[in-house]
Amino acid sequence: MKHKLFGLFGVLGAGVMYSPLAAAQEGAEIDAGTTAWMLISTALVLLMIPGLAMFYGGLVRTKNVLGTMMHSFVPLAIIGVLWTAVGYSLTFGDGVMGGFVGWNSDFVFLMGMDTMVTNGVPEYVLAMFQGKFAIITPALISGALAERVFFKGYCGFITLWFLFIYCPLCHWVWGPGGWLLERGVIDLAGGLVIHVSAGISALVAALYLGPRKGYPSSAMHPNNLVMTMMGAGLLWVGWFGFNAGSTVQSGMDTARALTMTQVSAASGALVWMVIESIQFKKATALGFVSGILSGLVVITPAAGVVHPVGALILGALSSCACYMALNAKAKFGYDDSLDCFGIHGVGSGLGVIIMVFFLRSEWKAAAIAADANWSVMGQLTTQLIGMGATIVFAGVGTLIICIIIEKTIGFRLPEPLENAGMDHSLHGENGYGLLNLN
Repeated sequence: MKHKLFGLFGVLGAGVMYSPLAAAQEGAEIDAGTTAWMLISTALVLLMIPGLAMFYGGLVRTKNVLGTMMHSFVPLAIIGVLWTAVGYSLTFGDGVMGGFVGWNSDFVFLMGMDTMVTNGVPEYVLAMFQGKFAIITPALISGALAERVFFKGYCGFITLWFLFIYCPLCHWVWGPGGWLLERGVIDLAGGLVIHVSAGISALVAALYLGPRKGYPSSAMHPNNLVMTMMGAGLLWVGWFGFNAGSTVQSGMDTARALTMTQVSAASGALVWMVIESIQFKKATALGFVSGILSGLVVITPAAGVVHPVGALILGALSSCACYMALNAKAKFGYDDSLDCFGIHGVGSGLGVIIMVFFLRSEWKAAAIAADANWSVMGQLTTQLIGMGATIVFAGVGTLIICIIIEKTIGFRLPEPLENAGMDHSLHGENGYGLLNLN
């Protein structure tokens, strides 16, 4: 068993690398500093779940606020159990089925890791850290399904999506012998595994379901932008654990990843404010938080391989690209309700590709020292292969899952229930204790 590690050792050209030191060992010595940081990182990534719930919950209409927040919270239960039962084995076990997915019987129900230590960290901690990634990824997709799906259909969707999309893709990029890892794809904290896969799946699901009733002719105002801003703040805080924790150490690489995360997020927020100030003569709160997320998602795959100047440029470019993507949504008429594709898919996809032009000189020198044939253009080709594989696999797989769910337990809400709102129709509750609010 090995874990994703970032460093200058390991597989040539990869930003997420494997170290021969990373094999799990029974009763090995625990590194207290690294373990402490991984415990903190696990808690920080968990904090992103209520942050996402607040972010999404504030953007929908009042009649759907609880239902929308439930879409972020329920993966804690469903994916949390699945991850314990089989998910960790399917992702970080040794490759089976030709390397399509992993499997390690020791990791089934986490039963065989009671004394395992990997890279100085108890295996339990690493399993819980990675489990939070698995939980938040399908929750991101819910932004494209907002206000128009059965709760039971959503639960069925994330179950199948986790088992048949997330686990194999995660194994490809981070698992032992994963074919994208072996090719040298750089993806520190989930640009492909999490954001591109969620963004593409969100777009496919949104197109399959069709728009909300009345979209785009009727105004669908956010119910609570204050909550959305607080949610964005929690996401920003949690992202330090998301990226810096993915180094699986407590050292210089950790410091680099944390710093680039901050720099890119600030750059993204600033550039979005500037764009709005030029176009509308005012900067909006919603635009500001969209800029924050644009900067965060673009740096996720690249946080350990670029300098601060590169992070500034990536954050700025991501804001511009995501801003254009959100405008394109209105032009083409698809209802990616809360912009999962427009920000997560577009922003992180941009980072996966253009990071190769901003790689740290020290990192490139180490790559060339390990393989004289390494080149920026070769790395670009590798990144594009990873991007293409992720788009096709997640896109086709999501379409199949949508059809299965719709034909079996039902996915899209019928019009009367959608008009009444998910909170009342599906949960028998009202988010603010008020009735008949849209």
